[in-house]
Amino acid sequence: MLERVITPEQLTEMERAEVYWTARALQEQGSRFYRALGAALEAADAANRRLIYRTWPDALWDFYRRGQRLAAQEAGPGSE
Repeated sequence: MLERVITPEQLTEMERAEVYWTARALQEQGSRFYRALGAALEAADAANRRLIYRTWPDALWDFYRRGQRLAAQEAGPGSE
C-alpha cells in the first residue's frame, strides 16, 4: 500500500483549526482505535495535540477533512 504524505501547509492548517470537528469525525466515523484517538485529541493540551497530529498526520488529515464536511453539513446550505 502506498502511503500518502501531507504537506507542511496541510499540517499547519490542521494544527491551527478548531479540534472539535476532527475529534467528532474520529469518534463518529473511526474504528475503535480512532474513536479513542478522537477522545484523546479533544482532551489534549496544545503540546499533546501537536504530538498526536505529527504522529499520525495522514490519518488525521483524512479525519480533519471529514470533520470539515461535517461542519459544512451541520451549518446547512448557503452558510459558507
